[in-house]
Amino acid sequence: MALQNETADRMTEFIITGLDDIEHPKAVGTVILVVYSLILLGSLTNICFIALDQRLHTPMYFFICTLAAVDILYTSSVSIVLLNILLGEIKRVPYGPCVAQLLVFHLGSTMEPFAIALMAYDRLVAISNPLRYHSILTKTRILVLTIIAWMLGFTCSGLVAGIVNILPYCHSNTLKYSFCEYAALVRVACVNPDDYFLLASIISSFVLFGNFVLIAFFYLKIILAVLKISSTADRKKMFSTCSSHLIVVACFFIPKFVLIIITRIGLVLTLSFRNGLIISSTLGPSLVNPFVYCLRTKELRSRLLKIFSKQSVIPSE
Repeated sequence: MALQNETADRMTEFIITGLDDIEHPKAVGTVILVVYSLILLGSLTNICFIALDQRLHTPMYFFICTLAAVDILYTSSVSIVLLNILLGEIKRVPYGPCVAQLLVFHLGSTMEPFAIALMAYDRLVAISNPLRYHSILTKTRILVLTIIAWMLGFTCSGLVAGIVNILPYCHSNTLKYSFCEYAALVRVACVNPDDYFLLASIISSFVLFGNFVLIAFFYLKIILAVLKISSTADRKKMFSTCSSHLIVVACFFIPKFVLIIITRIGLVLTLSFRNGLIISSTLGPSLVNPFVYCLRTKELRSRLLKIFSKQSVIPSE
């Protein structure tokens, strides 16, 4: 605890310089602002549609709401800092808010695969046990599964934030990254970063690969269940119910795996390119998610069309 207090007293703020190479910061900041606004609009729209329609109070839509809430949390932790730097030209971040932003960012990056895995489990139950769907996914079980996911998320992100909070920062307070993240703070601490990156790799492997294997297992069981159906039309209908979720899975995991593969094969990336990949892999999936479910899910799509049809009606004189 003494180390924590000394660290906090010595390091009062960080200076983020990872975006200094951007030639047109205002233009990039405007793009990020538009993307962030669309994420908020889409996610909040889905949450409101589901919350206000009693017919949508089912396990599947509860998990969609969970994913939307995680998307808002995840992207907000990054976007606010980026907008402050690019549009507000504020590069200095106090120590406390920096660690808090790191905690929220890693909570979002941990919860995203957990939420996607819960949605895969929902599809498995809906397809393999349609008659027992509501008896298996009861409100109590849904609540327990969701609480467990959030507890695991807070445990992983809290561990990461706790580590950086006790590190001795005796080097430069300049972060050559685009926002406060674990790797950025470890690299400016006067410790051997390899030891601390090993722990981060173990946690990320558990979260990322663990959930991916779980999702793959669920879909293997879904495929086996669908193959037992004799009707071709019913098979297509079953697979179509998973299409939206598969898009979400691909949008989240493919960029993450690309980053891991690039790192493992030893390809050296410029800092600007690396920062761009991380920002894109954070904002991209969260931008796609709400619109995929709003446009491809029949109930949400019909609700949206009703709103637009009402607005397009011209009142008679």
